[in-house]
Amino acid sequence: MKLITRVTLLSVTLLAGCSISNGKQSYDQSMLLAHSQTKVRALEHHFPLKSREPSQFPAYVALLKQQAREQGFSEKTLDRAFANIHFISRVIKADRNQPEKKATLDDYLNRVLPTWRIEQGVTQYQNNLPQLDKISRKYGVPKAYIVALWGLESGFGKVQGKEDVISALSTLAFEGRREELFLKQLLAALEIIENQYIDETQTLKGSWAGAMGQSQFMPTSYLTYGADGDGDGKIDIWNSKEDVFASTANYLSKEGWQQGLPWGYAISLPTEFDVTLEGIEPEQGKSIAQWQALGISSPHFANLPANTKGWIVIPDDPVQRAFWVTQNFRTIMHWNRSYYFALSVGMMADGITQRTHFLTH
Repeated sequence: MKLITRVTLLSVTLLAGCSISNGKQSYDQSMLLAHSQTKVRALEHHFPLKSREPSQFPAYVALLKQQAREQGFSEKTLDRAFANIHFISRVIKADRNQPEKKATLDDYLNRVLPTWRIEQGVTQYQNNLPQLDKISRKYGVPKAYIVALWGLESGFGKVQGKEDVISALSTLAFEGRREELFLKQLLAALEIIENQYIDETQTLKGSWAGAMGQSQFMPTSYLTYGADGDGDGKIDIWNSKEDVFASTANYLSKEGWQQGLPWGYAISLPTEFDVTLEGIEPEQGKSIAQWQALGISSPHFANLPANTKGWIVIPDDPVQRAFWVTQNFRTIMHWNRSYYFALSVGMMADGITQRTHFLTH
């Protein structure tokens, strides 16, 4: 099992700020950011944001291709990537669609974490145990968290999205509100093709926002965390479960997963708790002993050293439920900056762990 690192195929300018890893060129997001910023300025000069119309999309794409060509991408890559390029109006609609009513944590959990999903997680855990064991040992990430993220992101691979990623990202960049972000993702998608991380016959497919495969990685995440779990020299997060497991575990490992530490626990807050102490910024963390001195208690604290650092999370306002969380929760938050999502991952992993333990004892 090996991590694919970036191959030197781009221009000297693009590679100037990249780091070297094991003799190969490693991926550096800062360079993509710099180039996407430059491209946005050029695109805005030709296509002012206030006057963009779908009829201008072909000309916009032509300029995108020219910029990519000047950056060093091959004609083969550009021909392949833009072969079926098209404007996708439903992508714009999805991006602009914001829920009118904010759901509570309980609403969210009822929707994304019904009992049947946890039961499916147990089945997938058992059916893929040899592969999960191998990946878990390599990266130091518990199997249940790998399965939980797999289930919540794509329904264990069943819901990956069917949009052409190049078209979706180009459309979102053209729309303009977050042009720099989506140009950065588009450049990363071109790198995936250029460096042959996927088969030549494969088309990048994903969600309307460009999230790809069973792990729903954005292209930059694919380049940063993607791992070859089955040893075939590719990172196929669409079809290879081993690659999905390895990429997921590699992500959590790189972002600071701590072995042997839970994600957190539900707690009851003291009546006069100072809610300004809530949050997961580094400086807001305190030891269990310090939280206990402030009136926070949990029977689970007895299983951890008193100096274990944790944070208090209150997902809803007004206060309904509260949680004491660890660094591992913060790692999950790096994956998705949503309290609701991170809590659902932790709860699903707990459910899988408890059920599999019951079945084997």
